[in-house]
Amino acid sequence: MFEGLSSLLAEYPDINVLGVATTVADAIAKASLLKPDLVLMDYRLPDGDGAQASERIRALLPDTAVLFLSADPSESAIMRAVEAGASGYVSKGASAEELVSSIRKAADGEFLLEAATMGRLLEQRRQSQQRATEEKRLKVDLTGRERDVLRLLARGMDNFEIAEELGIGYGTVRGHVRGVLEKLGAHTRLHAVAEARKAGLVEG
Repeated sequence: MFEGLSSLLAEYPDINVLGVATTVADAIAKASLLKPDLVLMDYRLPDGDGAQASERIRALLPDTAVLFLSADPSESAIMRAVEAGASGYVSKGASAEELVSSIRKAADGEFLLEAATMGRLLEQRRQSQQRATEEKRLKVDLTGRERDVLRLLARGMDNFEIAEELGIGYGTVRGHVRGVLEKLGAHTRLHAVAEARKAGLVEG
């Protein structure tokens, strides 16, 4: 694949391939030595991922652009690449013309992701961070016994079944259920389970 890509790019007189690397460590070492205008980076590498390499390269060579060429089209991979300082993310299914155009633009300092795509990725990241914060808060707030009760509520058990499962009194279960609902801001048991699932406290 590398040979074919190098041969393809060699056909364009304004693009000069300085070297090829196959690992994160190799990419960092060669970039440091060769100081290219642009690094064309794969996301998945044998000893890590391209985002790790990109972070190191951009730290060493802030004027060097990094353009990802990857078969992983997931938005999480794209977001990780952007956070690592990438100028863009091109699919391996792109045509030669699309790839070369992206290389030229990135080398000229352009950021290639559309504003709408970037906005969607940032919103997803914000929601993910919000969920993680809420999950952490709730885990701290809920007692161990309340978490046990919540887990059994999510399995559809009623208070009598929970009491038997945990070996505690029915009245005690009712108290724990009230505590769970209050801390989750829920009005019903089903609502509590739904909120817990959103926060990642229970599976399903």
